[in-house]
Amino acid sequence: MKKKLKDVCSGFTKNIAQKELDDIDGDYEIYGASGLIKKIDYFVSDVPYIGIVKDGSGVGRVNSYPAKSSLIGTMQYIIPNEDVDLQFLMYALRSMNLGNLFKGAAIPHIYFKEYKEFNVNVPSFAEQKQIAATLDKIQSAIDNKKQQLALLDEAVKSEFVEMFGENPVESGKWKVEKLGDCGTFKNGMNYSPNENGVDILCLNVSDFKDNYKIQDCKTLSSISLNEEPASEYYLQNDDIVFVRSNGNKKLVGRCVALYPNDCKVLFSGFCIRFRKSTDNLNTDFLLHFLKTDLTREQLKGKGANIQNLNQQILANLHLPVPPLSLQTQFAAFVQQIDKSKSLAKQQIADLQELLDSKMQQYFA
Repeated sequence: MKKKLKDVCSGFTKNIAQKELDDIDGDYEIYGASGLIKKIDYFVSDVPYIGIVKDGSGVGRVNSYPAKSSLIGTMQYIIPNEDVDLQFLMYALRSMNLGNLFKGAAIPHIYFKEYKEFNVNVPSFAEQKQIAATLDKIQSAIDNKKQQLALLDEAVKSEFVEMFGENPVESGKWKVEKLGDCGTFKNGMNYSPNENGVDILCLNVSDFKDNYKIQDCKTLSSISLNEEPASEYYLQNDDIVFVRSNGNKKLVGRCVALYPNDCKVLFSGFCIRFRKSTDNLNTDFLLHFLKTDLTREQLKGKGANIQNLNQQILANLHLPVPPLSLQTQFAAFVQQIDKSKSLAKQQIADLQELLDSKMQQYFA
């Protein structure tokens, strides 16, 4: 039976700002768009509920939350009626892809009033439970694979520490050099797209996800330019590209190694390219060093609003240079881990496709 969302649940918000929580501690969890924030001394909902990100990054994301907990003000509470299963409704809401409805040029937002008239198929309560149980099993398998990926990443971190120490720059065990003495830097190209121009692949900040190596350039988007760019703006195998500037502080300093092979790939003006000029650095070793917490702290950009990383900061970065044989040994370990990660990612993609098809079947 089709029903309006407003007839199967209710929605409300509480204006809790994260800055208000600094001096509050307690036993009750409060969540934000990225997960648990902390524990405080009060709660908003005494029953389990659904939370939807209504403002900012991740707008439209849907999850379920436990009783006696709260949400930050950028999220909305959805409480199902007594005859509606919580998990069933959560998947129904996910199937609506609410993030596609966001409004607002600077800060996207979506509110219950904007989707409360949407229709949803609501079978009997027993059928709802059965559907939710089926989808929960698939989601659990996806979560397990994601946990496997996290453990594989931890294995690489542990191997790095085992081989080179917690702080290899300060240990005194290895030769230390500045990154600027090991290669050259180049800022990316600022461009004005032209719909009638030549299509060229381009590495943009949006491509800096959880990847540290990009070996399939088909995943990159293309831009259309009036004329062929200078050759210095094209990337080569083993080039490392950093995010130079972005409104999201967490992205500044993030880096990837690119292997364009036979593809012609540019890099945008929000990026800086590093190209090795020495044979004493293994790219896998260097990449892992660049993503350690100690290095990330050094690469924090400067700027009040839009954070900026410049060539001077990168050039003055100190890095350890152990014997190449040890770097290569570490790289071989990373490559084995990468194979396991690739398999896990493919399994996640297959499971997600299954989950999407099931939700389409149940909620279309």
